[in-house]
Amino acid sequence: MPEAILMAAEKMSAGGKHPLTAMFGRDETANGVGYVIYCYFEIPENKTVDGFKVVFNPNGSLEYDSITHIIPAAAWYEREIKDMFGLVPKGHPDLRPLVLHETFPEDFYPLRKNVKVNAKVRGERQFKVRTAKGEGLFEVPVGPIHAGIIEPGHFRFSQAGEAMLQLDAKLFYTHRGIEKAVEGKTPYEALPIVERICGACSVSNTWSFCQAVEKAVNVKVPRRAEIIRTLLMELERITNHVGDIGNIPAGVGFNPAISLGGRLKEKLMRLCEAVAGNRFLRGMIIPGGVSMDITPELCDRIHQVMDEVADGVEDMATMFREQENFQNRIQTTGIVRNQTAMDLAMVGVGARASGYSHDSRSDFTYGVYDELDFKPYTKTMGDVAARLLVRIGELSASFEMVDKLIELLNSCGEQELSVAMEYNEGSGWGISESARGSNFQYVALDGDGRIDRLFVRSASYANWPALPIAVQGDIIPDFPLINKSFELCYACIDR
Repeated sequence: MPEAILMAAEKMSAGGKHPLTAMFGRDETANGVGYVIYCYFEIPENKTVDGFKVVFNPNGSLEYDSITHIIPAAAWYEREIKDMFGLVPKGHPDLRPLVLHETFPEDFYPLRKNVKVNAKVRGERQFKVRTAKGEGLFEVPVGPIHAGIIEPGHFRFSQAGEAMLQLDAKLFYTHRGIEKAVEGKTPYEALPIVERICGACSVSNTWSFCQAVEKAVNVKVPRRAEIIRTLLMELERITNHVGDIGNIPAGVGFNPAISLGGRLKEKLMRLCEAVAGNRFLRGMIIPGGVSMDITPELCDRIHQVMDEVADGVEDMATMFREQENFQNRIQTTGIVRNQTAMDLAMVGVGARASGYSHDSRSDFTYGVYDELDFKPYTKTMGDVAARLLVRIGELSASFEMVDKLIELLNSCGEQELSVAMEYNEGSGWGISESARGSNFQYVALDGDGRIDRLFVRSASYANWPALPIAVQGDIIPDFPLINKSFELCYACIDR
């Protein structure tokens, strides 16, 4: 019952020891159930995810007690559930629209089943940007249209001179309705859509999705496919981390580092094209396994490129250490405290740079990560410097993992790449560690084996709420640097 959600959330979170992984709605009225909210929490001691669901009678009250005041990480989830399903969290500190902007009508809830996929709507709703008020304070609006090739987001700074007192970020300008678009499709039909949620996280999105589908129909993937999936994931991580450590210096115009990072990333993307036939490793992971093998010849090329890139990363790390002006800009800038990281259930580099050791590669059992002797790399400062160092440290670990994965692949006697999939009714979840952090997906299949509900929670979704906290007290010229150190994705939340 809705009134039991607070008690259930408190019990499941175990005083904060079990972070909130995802919270989302589902319309189960066709099954005679009603509207439902699912809450999933990570259970580290069991290396799994567990949760509960809250059922609403569509003819009764659609209100429930907000859990944000006991679990701050729930803030965005509750706002999105209100936008998409009309379920209202009483006592929420900020019930402004999250996904649906001012041009959508009131009382429009797109993920309800009575709304068609191709519904055309136009209306008006209110959204008030939050700013600080006081003598000597002023506002600086940035975006939503930005210079260069970047997706839209509006940032409203409240300033006292150069110091940023408050940031209100308005996102979701290009939300694509992917979760609605895949309704009624088979998992295989939905696959090209899912792997294009984000170019940088194609492997992560696809792997999480396929894990969820495989759990739903109780299928075990062949060992060779698990090794290849793990190798693809590390190739994607290395490509993104190298690009990121080359992009962070762009926040201060450190051009030699930018150029070196760009050259190394291009080398890696050409390797990805040799492996998968495209630069984003699409088309490789499919429900039940993988679509293509990685030959010994390709393994040799991967090994060669990894050695070359590792040397380049070491050159960049030396460049960073020796450039005093760069160090002055990144140290103690954009700090996220450890407690904040845990309260917001942050993931990936953003969490680990603040001493919160969250990494789904070690927290869960998937792929062959448990055979790689992997331990998360953490720092405690929580600043831009820490987020840069975590990426560099993780690259070193990933280079070693790639070597071990190539050995496992070459010694794997099993040649089977996939198993046949017979879709039926069921549901499951999947999780994988993208370069930005854990990517969680939930899939529910109907009696015909078609998608009834897909929910996608990217790493960026979990980490975006930390950015307005990280900038407080720093000067406004540091915002690009802080923003780039998180490398948050717009597309990942505009799914």
